[in-house]
Amino acid sequence: MPISAGAGMAILGGTSLLGGYLGGQSAQRAAETSANAQLAATRIAADAARFRPVGITTRYGTSNFQTNKKGNLIGAGYEVSPELRAYQDRLQALTGGALTQAEMAQQQYAPLQQSAQGLFGLGQQYLAQSPEQVAAQYMQQQQDLLAPSRERSMAQLQNQLYQQGRSGLSVGGTGLRPGGGEGLRATSPEMEAYYNAMAQQDAQLAANAQSEGQRNVAFGAGLFGSGSQLMGQYQAGQVSALNPFTTYLGAGSTLEQLGQQPLDIGAQLGGRAATAGANVGQALLTGGISAARAQQAGAYDPFATALSGLANNQQFGQGVSNYFNDRALRQQEQAAMENPFGSVGFSKL
Repeated sequence: MPISAGAGMAILGGTSLLGGYLGGQSAQRAAETSANAQLAATRIAADAARFRPVGITTRYGTSNFQTNKKGNLIGAGYEVSPELRAYQDRLQALTGGALTQAEMAQQQYAPLQQSAQGLFGLGQQYLAQSPEQVAAQYMQQQQDLLAPSRERSMAQLQNQLYQQGRSGLSVGGTGLRPGGGEGLRATSPEMEAYYNAMAQQDAQLAANAQSEGQRNVAFGAGLFGSGSQLMGQYQAGQVSALNPFTTYLGAGSTLEQLGQQPLDIGAQLGGRAATAGANVGQALLTGGISAARAQQAGAYDPFATALSGLANNQQFGQGVSNYFNDRALRQQEQAAMENPFGSVGFSKL
């Protein structure tokens, strides 16, 4: 069968395809190997970074950690020592009694609250009047008290003047004041002295009345202050009644923390170990990934490389093409010699 010149190109194309296929297979195997190596390095790193708590026993308690078959933590707890448990039971009894006492504090301190409310009401009554009203009321009260003695003094003086025959004597009268006020009326010296004494007494009462009005306001405000103090004592008493309860509760919490120390210490040691393991695991992971990538980059198939190289070699391709062209030419020449008239036609006479 004659071999055409295109057969060389077909052989070159097939060589290139075969080389590419073999090279692809080699790259795929290298990628799978690299992926498996990276996965293995990741598992090693994850295992190195796993949290592994440490069991601890102290004077006050013991830690308990539960893990599954894979080493994962599934539970944690602690057990306090018998001595500490006895302390907790005794404190618990005191705590309950202290809470009961605190619940009774509101009833025990109720009189303070009632007294404070009474002082508030009394203070409102005092402050309901203005200082002027209080002063006027004071003056009225004092004059009412002085009225009987003044009346008796007046009667005695009039009787004395009458017996002396001077009841009609009137001297010392004055005119109107520059401001328009009425002057002094004429009267006897004794009567003038009497009225002057009474006027001075009323002036002193007026001064006292003004001070009394101010004291009344201050006293009313002081009642509010005293009521507020009682109310504060009422509230402080209830708060202080809780102090024994909170003290006992705090002591119980301290004992519980002592018993919990083994759990905390074990968790801290496990955390430190996990941190150190994570650092080691990171180094292992980085090294494993680098090695896997280097292995993948170094994957080499000599046969696929040779085939691809031949297919891309121009001299090799030219040689194959020349070879098949020469063979095709020789085949044509041989066929022409065997049948020199193969291309001449004869007609029948």
